[in-house]
Amino acid sequence: MVDGTEITDHAGNALTINALRYRLGVEKMSKSKGNVVAPDELVAKYGSDTVRGYLMFAFRWEQGGPWDSQGIQGVVRWLNDVWSLVLDEPKVIGEANDADVRALRRKVHQTIQRVSEGIEGFTFNTSVAGLMELKNTMLQAKKTAVVNSPAWREAIETMLLLMSPFTPHITEELWTRIGCGYSVHSQAWPVYDAEIAKEEEITLVVQVNGKVRARLQAPADISDEAAKQLATSNAEVSKFFNGNQPKQVIYVKGRGIVNIVV
Repeated sequence: MVDGTEITDHAGNALTINALRYRLGVEKMSKSKGNVVAPDELVAKYGSDTVRGYLMFAFRWEQGGPWDSQGIQGVVRWLNDVWSLVLDEPKVIGEANDADVRALRRKVHQTIQRVSEGIEGFTFNTSVAGLMELKNTMLQAKKTAVVNSPAWREAIETMLLLMSPFTPHITEELWTRIGCGYSVHSQAWPVYDAEIAKEEEITLVVQVNGKVRARLQAPADISDEAAKQLATSNAEVSKFFNGNQPKQVIYVKGRGIVNIVV
């Protein structure tokens, strides 16, 4: 609503402020205004995979959005990092510990789920965001001895397979360079394993009378009673009881929240 007037779309539906900003942003680019960016020029400058990745990542696929010369730089960095991640030789020696291997494999399988769901739901931006997160995790993992384990090779191959629908050319090149079989695009899609993807720990958000007072680490399979006990016995939380016993303690398991009413 602007100056008391409700703004609607062509179907008469009221627009939220965010939706209005989005539409105004899209409408900044049009042939009549002479500000359309030619895709051929972008491909010549950045490469087709970068432009394709940007179009998948920058906004919801079915809605489109305005060109952002700064936004594409994130995709440029992503692909440059992936290139180095795959081809640069790791320099860490030693044997990987079990915790690092589990953490890497967990992130890989969480990404399989996220990318697969994004493709099925045409929310390609969430798929690419998941791939970027996996890349960041692997950049950190590359500094550890996990690079000397089979889990590292598995992570590299899975990452390329998941990227292939979005950036087909760079993934095909990297797939070949690391000695895999013919064409990344003829391989089976990675299989998600919920057991591997399961978190070992969660963060309990503890609220006292509606205000967040602590964030506590706990086993992912913690019971209701154990979660309540952990929250109420924490010194940083109990100091807000003012010497009183809690009237009510509720554990919202699906959200990892403990609500305490004093």
